[in-house]
Amino acid sequence: MAERLKNQASAYLRQHAGNPVDWWPFGDAAFNEARRRDVPVFISIGYAACHWCHVMAHESFEDPEIADFLNQHFVSIKVDREERPDVDSAYMAATQALTGQGGWPMSVFALPDGRTYYAGTYFPPQQLQGTPSFRQVLEAVSGAWRDRRQEVEQSAAQIAEHLASGQLANARLLGTIDGAGLPDAAEHAEAAARALSSAVEVLEGAEDTDFGGFGGAPKFPPSPLLRFLLAHSGSSAPTAAAAAGLAARTLTAMALGGLFDQVEGGFARYTVDRRWQVPHFEKMLYDNAQLLRLYAQWARAAEDPDHRALALRVTRETAHWLDLRLRLPGGAYASSLDADTQVDGRRVEGATYVFTRAELTAALGTGNPALDLLDVDADDGASHRLPGSTLRLAAVPDEAQAQTWQEARQILAGVRGSRPQPDRDEKVVAGWNGLAVAGLADAAAVLADNGVPEPQVLEAARDAAEYLLAVHRQDGILYRVSNHGSVQGIEGLLEDYAGVAEGLFALYAVTGEPRWHAEAQTLVAAAVDRFLASGKLSDTAAESAQVRHAQGGTSSASPLDDAVPSGTALFAGVLLTSASYGGPARHRALAEQLVFHVLRAAPAAPQAVGWAMSVQQALLDGPRELAVTGSDPDAVAALLAAGRAAGGPSLVIAHGPPDRVPLLEGRNTEVPALAYVCRGMACRQPVSTAEELRAQLRPDVPAG
Repeated sequence: MAERLKNQASAYLRQHAGNPVDWWPFGDAAFNEARRRDVPVFISIGYAACHWCHVMAHESFEDPEIADFLNQHFVSIKVDREERPDVDSAYMAATQALTGQGGWPMSVFALPDGRTYYAGTYFPPQQLQGTPSFRQVLEAVSGAWRDRRQEVEQSAAQIAEHLASGQLANARLLGTIDGAGLPDAAEHAEAAARALSSAVEVLEGAEDTDFGGFGGAPKFPPSPLLRFLLAHSGSSAPTAAAAAGLAARTLTAMALGGLFDQVEGGFARYTVDRRWQVPHFEKMLYDNAQLLRLYAQWARAAEDPDHRALALRVTRETAHWLDLRLRLPGGAYASSLDADTQVDGRRVEGATYVFTRAELTAALGTGNPALDLLDVDADDGASHRLPGSTLRLAAVPDEAQAQTWQEARQILAGVRGSRPQPDRDEKVVAGWNGLAVAGLADAAAVLADNGVPEPQVLEAARDAAEYLLAVHRQDGILYRVSNHGSVQGIEGLLEDYAGVAEGLFALYAVTGEPRWHAEAQTLVAAAVDRFLASGKLSDTAAESAQVRHAQGGTSSASPLDDAVPSGTALFAGVLLTSASYGGPARHRALAEQLVFHVLRAAPAAPQAVGWAMSVQQALLDGPRELAVTGSDPDAVAALLAAGRAAGGPSLVIAHGPPDRVPLLEGRNTEVPALAYVCRGMACRQPVSTAEELRAQLRPDVPAG
């Protein structure tokens, strides 16, 4: 039994290799076995850092009697949602349709062709407050398959039809993607500008004005949305100041609260409360990659010195945390750290991270002024069932307070380092690592531009990029997952191709090394070939037959963000960047079509299309492009720093050898330094001083 899972790339699958359940990985072989035995399929979906996944595994999948029933009456499949988001998305839609909610662990019962007929999330070992026990569920769904097969078939057909309608809705929202361009560019620009301003107004109404962010508990970092708000805040739109305020309040609240690890750096996946105080302690690469970049961008935009210092601190500490906790041999980054820590043979959520008041006093000393900076639980975390309090800063520290906390956190880090540490999921996901490359590159640049250079951060970005190209790209195909330096499993999804290209473009913009630009352009071209056909965009290059059956025989790329930006939005962004560097003009037209849905979606559901709105904002801005050339490295660096500070997150930057990137071709390289500001490839007269460059990059200055 263990043989099928023990060598999988996914730590989540390997965690279950020793279960008495006869697990199969997702694939044709498992479904063929179900068809051969004429039994239904049980699909259990989760991920390595998931607390409740561990709970259900211990309660049910390690139980010999439960395992025996599963083995007799089902073919059981274990799925890592991070490795197979295509599978997770399809069955999550089915679970939500049946129950009105979703989450992990997800428990799905399907026909041998992949269609769902029953689903839920966590089931307890005994009946609890109206929730049936897992054994009761197994007996009921097995009995239905045995005794009421026609009803099961009808139910599966209805669910598949419902899922098909959702896929068709996605297709209608995206429309036909043929690269032909928009019929009336000026009219579209006016409508897009109104839509983006309307989105900001909607978000003002949805803001949690007491604690920052949007909505109530639980609270997740709205990373793709924050990218849009930062981009919009640098525009000439009437809602720019409102966007800046929304972004600043959310970023401040997250940086001060328990979502951010005040001792070691890095962000948890979400908080269980609306105050950003008590996290669910799992830490994910995809969150930290995006938030690293956002805080680097906010460090340029923040006007208040203390807020700017806070943004720089979070940037630096998150980059350090990635290096300390997620960086793997070879330079890539692991997927996550577990929510739980093994303490005396049992899993305890948050045990590595929390402190009681007595522990804080013992570590720092009575009367240490750092204690006055903290907002800790009066009951030492008992109200949240934690063995201590998460550490939160009560307010944005000034310079002296920041230094006091820096000294204290080093002491507390030593205490934490002696504790048991959470497990790490070491699978490497291509798209998330691409976002990490982008975040590290931007972090290195902002730290250097603010006089605190950390060259190892940029080297880390290079190393991760090298790993992705050397390991994940094989014979022109980018693979999604690797483990210990070897790719396994499916070809990369649209989000992987686009995410890696995003990282490589960002790395080129910081280093000026043309190799990264060339590799990014190659990936964008490959994505066009593999995911766009007959006017239709797909999230996968090779769709699973079972997923297709589950979705009623139809599929479409999803344009909606989740914790990570949608593959559609990421793809639109790198297509626009490609065109801005002088790539095929058709890439810009494709980008315009891929975010056309923003006109309808932005005012109605802005939190679902944040990254697409940021791409639309860049389109409205031109986008702005900056080419810097010259013979004096220091003068070039000074212009680049000024451009990065004034240009905002959508600025496309080219520098380095002038004969390898079209945006640099024909520029004067004989003078110490010149900066060319362009919008949509229409350029102004070059300038040689930072003051002139800042003036040209103001959002109200036209091209030409």
